[in-house]
Amino acid sequence: MDNRVSWDEYFMNVARVVASRATCDRKHVGAVLVRDKTILSTGYNGSIRGLPHCSEAGHMMEDGHCVATVHAEANAIIQAAKNGVAIDGATIYTTASPCWPCFKLIGNAGCRRIVFGEFYRDERIFEYAQRLGIELVELKVPERPDVLPADTGHARTVSAGVKG
Repeated sequence: MDNRVSWDEYFMNVARVVASRATCDRKHVGAVLVRDKTILSTGYNGSIRGLPHCSEAGHMMEDGHCVATVHAEANAIIQAAKNGVAIDGATIYTTASPCWPCFKLIGNAGCRRIVFGEFYRDERIFEYAQRLGIELVELKVPERPDVLPADTGHARTVSAGVKG
């Protein structure tokens, strides 16, 4: 009997680990783009590359949202494009359902399936996913401390000795 997690659970757990890198202190979100059981790209929410994080510079709030943050889904799509990785037909795993602007990016990028962990704010995604033929899956994966990163506060670099 196979007691391994399903592929969907596996990639959602990867998205959770990616979310642990988020620099937005209001909400940590992670996204993973996958095709044929292969990770194409990842992204997490945070400030524009090269600018200080909101926790350092403060939030740029408009209508209850921090608009300084680039969302995880957008960052995953950007990283794929930046590295020349086609994502047409991919599945995106995201720890929270996409907001409306990210949903539009996901649709135009050619993703055919969205798997999300928790619902976040925008009901329009359900209607438009159906209209566009994008499969939308809510996946509740229980917290597993054995697969989530632990903040031990310790890290070390080990380098191999060079023989001369």
